[in-house]
This record gives sequence, structure tokens and C-alpha cells, in this order.
Amino acid sequence: MKSPIEESWFIGAMVKATTDMWLKGWDERNGGNVSLRLSAENIAPFRHCLAEDRVVEIGETLAELAGQYFLVTGSGKYFRNVQLDTEENLGLIEVTADGTSARILWGFRGQGVPTSELSAHLKSHRSRQQVTAGASRVIMHCHATNLIALSYVLDLSAAALTRALWEMSTECLVVFPEGIGVLPWMVPGTATIGEATAAAMRKHPLVLWPFHGVFGSGATLDEAFGLIDTAEKAAEVLVKVLSMGGKKHSIATQELKDLAERFQVQPMPEALATETWIS
Repeated sequence: MKSPIEESWFIGAMVKATTDMWLKGWDERNGGNVSLRLSAENIAPFRHCLAEDRVVEIGETLAELAGQYFLVTGSGKYFRNVQLDTEENLGLIEVTADGTSARILWGFRGQGVPTSELSAHLKSHRSRQQVTAGASRVIMHCHATNLIALSYVLDLSAAALTRALWEMSTECLVVFPEGIGVLPWMVPGTATIGEATAAAMRKHPLVLWPFHGVFGSGATLDEAFGLIDTAEKAAEVLVKVLSMGGKKHSIATQELKDLAERFQVQPMPEALATETWIS
């Protein structure tokens, strides 16, 4: 018999998001991870379903997140299985008062633990909360195919990648005017890549890990998914354009400025200033 918490809106939303990501081909095997910040009010109706018998170390101190709740995908878990067994593949955690650990309140049945990228998620949550006045609630990591492919052929700078994607689809500048951040290649699951991702997320809602995948953020799971989906669609168009010999026409700088004015967004200045995105 299912626990009542499995009928909650947030479990349902996470099942949909992870299933959609699997169907997109972004999360092969156990690739990818997602975290959703919840409020005390969100989980209040399910308090009777929760336990507090297990604690996992975060690996550092994140005092700003003390007492916050997160629904998180599990380490080594396959997104294709979340819809089949939510309690095994998802978990609800609470950051402890000292900010050094996470208390497992529900899920991760069979001694499972949160994603190995938990530190990167939590530090990115901290950054996005600070720059969005608390509106951001989701961090989403996946292996978006065409964005990864582009990391092998484009200049690996935020300005170059952003400009390339803006030119491939009119909606991109409107959806992510702040641009897409780009890191150098780093070993995943480390404090170093977590710090670098969180720093980039102070400027950008979307960050590329070259040859690996992307981190996206948003106020809702739909918003974070839509952000990645929009960038990935533009990347797919660019992959096709490059395979056909490269562009002959494109959206010009002034046209991007006109677009920004029409939709009242502030585009990333460095991306507006560059028109070269291939070495």
C-alpha cells in the first residue's frame, strides 16, 4: 500500500519531471539528478508519514539552508524507475540545524542515499535563492544530448555559447536573457565543481558542464525543465545547421536588441557583443 505522501502534488510533479527527462533521452542509466525545495506547509499534512532515523553528511557546512526541506532523487537511481517505485528512488530530506548534514525523513528505501551531487545542488539552491529573493526552488541536472555535443565544437565561453543559442531560436533570448554559464571540465561529485556551479548560478539560471551535461534552475519543476528544453532545442537546431555547412543567415545583433526591448528583458551584454562562437 502506498504512503499518503506518494499522493502529494510534489511527488506527482517529480515523477512527471523525471519521466519526461527520461523520455527526452537526457538521463540514461543513473545519469542526472533533481532537487525540489519544499516548505514546512507543503509537508505538514504528511508529518505522520515521516521518520527521522537516518542522517547523511553533506560534506561541508551550509548554515543558510538549515531547516530547509528538499525532495531529491537518489544516488545510483534510474529516472525510468521513479514512476514505478517512488519510495525507493526519491527521498525527502531536511538540512540539520548546524547545516552539516541532511536528515532523511522519507524515501530512499533499502538504505539509499541522496544523489552524489547533493552538495552541488544545495550550494546552487543557496545561490539561486539569494539572487531570486527566494523564488527559485528547483535545481535540475541532466545530460542534454545536443548541448553536450556543442561543447566539443564551440568556444567554451558563456558569451559564445549564449550568442549561438540565441541565434538559433527567437525565444531563447526571452527565456534565458542572463545567458548560459560555462565551466571548464571538472570531476563530478566534488566540492570543487559544486562551488564553481553555484558561483556561475549567481549569474546564470543555466550552466553547462562541458562533455557532461547541464544544471538548470527555476521556480517550479516545469520552469526548470522548460529552460533546459528550450536551450536543448536551440542546440539541436545548431547541430543541424553546422552539419549542413554552417549558417548563411541569422538573427542580427540589432534584432536581438529589438527582441529584448519588446519583451522587457536585459540580455547578457557579453553575448550581445560577440558574433564569433566557433574557434
